[in-house]
Amino acid sequence: MTNGVYVLAIWIKEDVGINVGALGRTDFVKGPYAYVGSAQGGLEKRLQRHFRKSKRKFWHIDYLLDCDSVKILEAFHKEARRTEECKVAQKISQTSLPVDGFGSSDCKCTSHLFKLKSYQILEKLMRETHMQSGSLVQ
Repeated sequence: MTNGVYVLAIWIKEDVGINVGALGRTDFVKGPYAYVGSAQGGLEKRLQRHFRKSKRKFWHIDYLLDCDSVKILEAFHKEARRTEECKVAQKISQTSLPVDGFGSSDCKCTSHLFKLKSYQILEKLMRETHMQSGSLVQ
């Protein structure tokens, strides 16, 4: 099993308000987002889980992805230790707007979900952080 860090490129097609578990109701403006996560017990299985609609809601991202207005556009990934997750989140936060508290309840980051100014900025950041696209997810 591969341990790693991943970034989901997400598109929200309309403004929505979603109850995000313990985080509560959160409003999302339509447009591109990036979610940073890690999988230390199987990167491929974690990514496949995110692409499934039917699953038990456990993480903040599960609530967001369950919404019909939300779609994963692409998954970037690389083999890495969990500490790399926060480094990637910090890098993305420099050019985007954090959704406060989302996906970061187990670290000191402001967020692990970011509203992007453009998808092209994310693609550039993924190249800079040596993240690969595809191959693990069908």
